[in-house]
Amino acid sequence: MPPSITVVGLGSGGEDQLTLGTLKVLEQSARRYLRTADHPVVSDLKLRNITFESFDRLYEQLDSFEEVYETIAQQLIEASKRYTGETIIYAVPGHPMVAERTVQLLRQRASGEGVELKLLGGESFLDQAFTRLGFDPIEGFQLLDAADLTREHLRPRIHTVIGQVYDAFTASEVKLTLMNVYPDDHPVIVGQALGVDGQENILHVPLHELDRLESYGNLMLVYLPASTDERLRRRSFERLHEIVSILRSPEGCPWDREQTHQSIRRNFIEETFEAIEALDLDDPDGMKEEFGDVILQVLLHSQMEEETGAFDVYDVLAELNDKLIFRHPHVFGGENAQDAEEALQNWEQMKAEEKRRKGIPERLSILDGIPKDLPALPRAHKQQKKAAGVGFDWPDLDGVFDKIEEELQELRQAVKQESRERQKDELGDLLFAVVNASRFIKADPEEALAGTNRKFAERFKYIEEQLRINGRTFEQTDLLEMEAWWQEAKTRLLP
Repeated sequence: MPPSITVVGLGSGGEDQLTLGTLKVLEQSARRYLRTADHPVVSDLKLRNITFESFDRLYEQLDSFEEVYETIAQQLIEASKRYTGETIIYAVPGHPMVAERTVQLLRQRASGEGVELKLLGGESFLDQAFTRLGFDPIEGFQLLDAADLTREHLRPRIHTVIGQVYDAFTASEVKLTLMNVYPDDHPVIVGQALGVDGQENILHVPLHELDRLESYGNLMLVYLPASTDERLRRRSFERLHEIVSILRSPEGCPWDREQTHQSIRRNFIEETFEAIEALDLDDPDGMKEEFGDVILQVLLHSQMEEETGAFDVYDVLAELNDKLIFRHPHVFGGENAQDAEEALQNWEQMKAEEKRRKGIPERLSILDGIPKDLPALPRAHKQQKKAAGVGFDWPDLDGVFDKIEEELQELRQAVKQESRERQKDELGDLLFAVVNASRFIKADPEEALAGTNRKFAERFKYIEEQLRINGRTFEQTDLLEMEAWWQEAKTRLLP
């Protein structure tokens, strides 16, 4: 006979919750192993002369739960080979297929080790949760592991059970994660030893007290009933998508229904610039609002395409997720990037490979791909960077400064004796040369000019303020006095 392991579930309470089949298997075997003796049924089984070898010692010897579970699985496989021909019983709390990592590991490894694995079910703690907490899982239900809980798991509209809340630290981590979605005083239900006579305890506590209870243990769970309170979904992307789809529906807003890609195209540009302004001002409240307005534009345009059946916003997210993973092989793959420059090279290489795989034809010019509606200043910067990438560039900053002086001289000459059109051309040449300087000193020209604009506005407003203080108007002052106030503003208003 091949080596074999039979995994049995001990139920969630005393011997009354054992199945008859499990009890028979336990009575007929002499090689019994137990993940943990910290279970109500163990003392009942001892009265029947059914004893086990427990793995509790590993919890003290090893540094992490995963190490414990890995070791248990390996030792069981070794025992099955050592006692070939005997029935190896491995008993776990509850049901073997519910929140039992060691069983997952055995299922992954047994076949490859030539070990036959059998599973015999038992009543899980979920059976008692459904009964004692009084909810029907068909209404929508999720079971989550306290150790791996994240905000993305939480869905307030369905019943949620969080298991394996072993101790106060784990309870604290669960509390903090839940507070990302639920208010601090949201009522939660704590179940301890559900269905176990003399040990069961069901507590109703506000969320903020979840880590302040008197006791914790491996039979403790946290339950949050399903809620239709839309305030609990205000931080979810799904709720935003739902709101936008309602606004565009026949029962929604007449103005939103009438909009097309072209009618709100300008809004996208304006909202982006407002978000940039909030960034430049280092204004967190402004960022929070303006970033939302930019996301709204993405949702609106995506909703229009969803209505035609072309794609929806989740396709947009899928495309973005795939792109980020594919273009960062040094993060999500086996490659490495030593610094930011090498990471950028990876990005460009993977970007080209991505387009090749999609069958997108190669660009005829290196300068292709720059958005045609990009403002002139950042467009000049991008063009120069692309040309510099193939070696068409000044050798150093001195050459750039010489070019600026040359273009400035040509502009002066054009202003003296050439047409308005030539003057405009020469001004453009000068600005283009200045953008080259910004690239060499690694300063974004748009950001640099935006900063100067802000300084100019602040200093000019200072002049206006001085005029108001003195009860005068611009007509009642002269350039000399305004220049003096300007210089005063430069010293008083730090850049």
